[in-house]
Amino acid sequence: MISSSDLLSIISQKMGGRRTQTDSGSRSSSSSILQDDQEGLSSSSSKAQLLFNNAPIVSSYNDKIRPMLDAIDKLRILMVMEEGIQLPTIVVVGDQSSGKSSVLESLAGISLPRGQGICTRVPLVMRLQHHSDPQPELSLEYNGRVEHTDEDKVSEDIVNATNLIAGHKKGISDTPLTLLVKKNGVPDLTMVDLPGITRVPVHGQPENIYDQIKDMIMKYIKPDESIILNVLSASNDFSTCESISMSRSVDKTGERTLAVVTKVDMAPEGLLEKVTADDVDIGLGYVCVRNRIRDETYEEARAIADQLFKTHPLLSKIDKSMVGIQVLADKLVQIQAASIARNLPVIEEKINDKLNSYLSELNKLPKTLSTVTEAMTAFTQIIGASKESLKKILLMGEFNEFPHDQQMHCTARLVEMLDQCSYQLHGCNESDSKSNFLLEEIAILEEAKGINLPNFVQRNAFRIILQGKVEGISGIPLEFVEHVWNYIENVVLSVLMRKTEKYYQLQPSARRACQNLIRRMKERSIHWMTEILEMEKLTDYTCNPEYVSEWHRLMTEQETFITKLSISNLVDKDLGMEIVGELMGPNHGVGIERMMEEHPSIAVKREKLIKSIKKLKESKEVVCKIMDGIVTFAN
Repeated sequence: MISSSDLLSIISQKMGGRRTQTDSGSRSSSSSILQDDQEGLSSSSSKAQLLFNNAPIVSSYNDKIRPMLDAIDKLRILMVMEEGIQLPTIVVVGDQSSGKSSVLESLAGISLPRGQGICTRVPLVMRLQHHSDPQPELSLEYNGRVEHTDEDKVSEDIVNATNLIAGHKKGISDTPLTLLVKKNGVPDLTMVDLPGITRVPVHGQPENIYDQIKDMIMKYIKPDESIILNVLSASNDFSTCESISMSRSVDKTGERTLAVVTKVDMAPEGLLEKVTADDVDIGLGYVCVRNRIRDETYEEARAIADQLFKTHPLLSKIDKSMVGIQVLADKLVQIQAASIARNLPVIEEKINDKLNSYLSELNKLPKTLSTVTEAMTAFTQIIGASKESLKKILLMGEFNEFPHDQQMHCTARLVEMLDQCSYQLHGCNESDSKSNFLLEEIAILEEAKGINLPNFVQRNAFRIILQGKVEGISGIPLEFVEHVWNYIENVVLSVLMRKTEKYYQLQPSARRACQNLIRRMKERSIHWMTEILEMEKLTDYTCNPEYVSEWHRLMTEQETFITKLSISNLVDKDLGMEIVGELMGPNHGVGIERMMEEHPSIAVKREKLIKSIKKLKESKEVVCKIMDGIVTFAN
């Protein structure tokens, strides 16, 4: 991939020999040559003589530089900026009545809307293209439509289009309006003209008009790729201008700000000091221009301005590289070309990164299911994946799938539950060794007196004591069983919801199936535990060696028993059958077909991703073509 530095080098070499066409031949576009050409004009020359000797504003791009701007314009039309990819853009800002419209009119050679209050109410994207045909071609693009216009109607058509976008009142809108001007002699430029800054709402403007305009301006000038064309009136103190304050807030060093000083003929005093002292940090310099007034043609206005800067006692002292629409056009063309060259490789990289990210995100979305067979296949895969995860979590003690969710680390949590149950059992019904040591047992023995062998405890007394002890702890095992099954239910639900998150139609059935299955298994376990407790109350031979041996054997295998008998059945067989029954049984197969219905949020996301991917692929093709052309051109 060609680097921005290589691209800049190529452009600087090719633009070094760029010529500006004139009516009488060709001349250098540099300021020094322009000055030499203008020195032949005398103060007594007529308008005809001025017009004859003055050059049109044309920047004759090299064949390989013009396509670069076309590529950026195509990316702008594709609205690649909506994907967070900023484009190199010349943004025109200025306080209201600073002369913005006059500057743009002089560059484009057409009339723009004028009047009281805000004339520009939407971002006006001005695409100026020099072409050899003497017949101009003008068109407006907005809201997906293209309307052709001409020089006589363009101002009125801009007003009408603006009203359609922003309404007939004085409010503003962030929806752009593109004006394409193909005209012989105009510089190849693309600029975005923004509403003039005003603090006091007038003529039906919203009360927060200043905030609205400021937000719009900041949105456009904040990106580092933006070049700020700050239009200032010569009669104003530059340091107090709102547009300067806004541009300095995002471009503190002024390295991407160019200032245009208008109305110089109305306030020439002290202007030289203003533009040379540069108290407001304008890194790209100043250009002073005279505004077209009354019924002057653009050619006449340009000729008069040239004569003014040559003969005026104050304005003539300003360096010729800082005055005139021609100089402004040349500067903008060069700045624009350098900005595009600097940013194209970055834009290409960002487009590729975004495209890869969106493709990956699209691939992660659930596959669109169009047949029952596909739905059944997806369902089977979900059940299989759920079983596999539950085996690892519940049976094998693994928690790789949920490393940071401690509630899903099942073996650790079950051990904690067992320890808590054991602690409760050992601490239950403890006798006070000081005040009532064996008093209950002695009372029972007294009441069980009878005729029997000496030193032998009555069997009946022993059973009564045992039953009392078992009764005292019977609630603890039952609570333990319920607690364990509640925990297992949460674990199973977490796994099922994760595995079915892409198929929202399946989630209610999976949830009901899990809850119903766990409820039955919990009831069965509680029933078993109750039977065990009842049997313990009938047992009076617990000191029998065979009983003790068998009890120890069973206790050492209880974990294996529970795992193999209960949890294994839950994972391997019962859960899948329960979900199938819940999904397909009552609806006779309608449930599985519902899996083909995509969740609205996923459908919206999929459609958005597809549109973005299409846009980025088209943008990538545009950039690749221009980058390939540049590499070929460099060789």
